[in-house]
Amino acid sequence: MQNLDRYYKVLGLEPGASLEEVNQAYKDLVFVWHPDRIPQDNDRLRQKSEEKIKEINDARDVLRSIQKQNSSFSRQSSQSSHSSKTSTATQAYSSPTTQRDRYTQTTTKSDRPPTTTERQADYYSPPSNYSHTSDRTTPKRPHYRDLTGADLQGANLKEKDLSGVNLQEADLSRADLSDSFLHKVVLEGANLSQANLFRANLLEANLRNANLREANLIGADFSGADLSGADLTGAKIGVGNKVMVKLTGVKLSGTILPDGRIHS
Repeated sequence: MQNLDRYYKVLGLEPGASLEEVNQAYKDLVFVWHPDRIPQDNDRLRQKSEEKIKEINDARDVLRSIQKQNSSFSRQSSQSSHSSKTSTATQAYSSPTTQRDRYTQTTTKSDRPPTTTERQADYYSPPSNYSHTSDRTTPKRPHYRDLTGADLQGANLKEKDLSGVNLQEADLSRADLSDSFLHKVVLEGANLSQANLFRANLLEANLRNANLREANLIGADFSGADLSGADLTGAKIGVGNKVMVKLTGVKLSGTILPDGRIHS
C-alpha cells in the first residue's frame, strides 16, 4: 500500500485517482521533464531529467496496470452476478412445470407389483457398467432387481451381472450362468438343477436350500457363500479326484454333497 502511495505522489496525485487523472498527470510531467527540453551542455540536469522520466514512467505503468485489473475484475463480477441472477430467475420460472411433470410421471405409475414377465424384461436390459474380464472383477455398481420366483428355465445368462439380485425360489434349471457375476445374489430355495455355473462368481451368495442337482460347478467360486441345506447331488465339481470349486469360508451345514453324503 505504501508503494502505491509513493507512485501516486510521484505523479502529484491523491491515492485512488482515476485512470484518466493518472494519464493526464503523466503527460504534464513528461512535458516538463523530457530530456529534449534540457540544454545539451548541461549534463547534470539531463541526467536528473532522465532519472525523473524513468520514475514517472514506472509510476504511470504500475498505476495503469492496477487500474485495468480493477476494471476487469469489476466487469467479471458484474457479469457473474448477472448470470447467476438470470439462472436463478430461469429456474424459478421453469421449475414449477418441471416439478409438476416429474410428480405426474412418478405418481401415475401403477403401484401393483411387477409380473414375472416384467421382472424378466427389467433384468434382461444388460447393465451398462459391466464388462467381462478374465479375472471377473467386481463391477463398479451392483444392479439390484427383485426376481423372486422368476421363471428362467434354460435362460442364457452367460457373463451376466446379477450382483445382489433377489432370485429367491426362482427356476433357473438348465440355465447358462457360465462366467456370470453373482456376488451376494439371493438364490435361497432356487432351482438350479442342471444349470451351468462354469466359472461363475458366487461370492457371499445365499444358496440356502437351493437345488443344485447335476449342476456344472467346475471353476465356480463360492467363497463366503451359504450353501446350508443345499442339494448338490450329482453336481460336477471337478475332474477325477481333483476338486475344481473354490469353497473358502463356505457354510455347508446340512448340505447334500455330490456323492449323496450329508455334510455335518
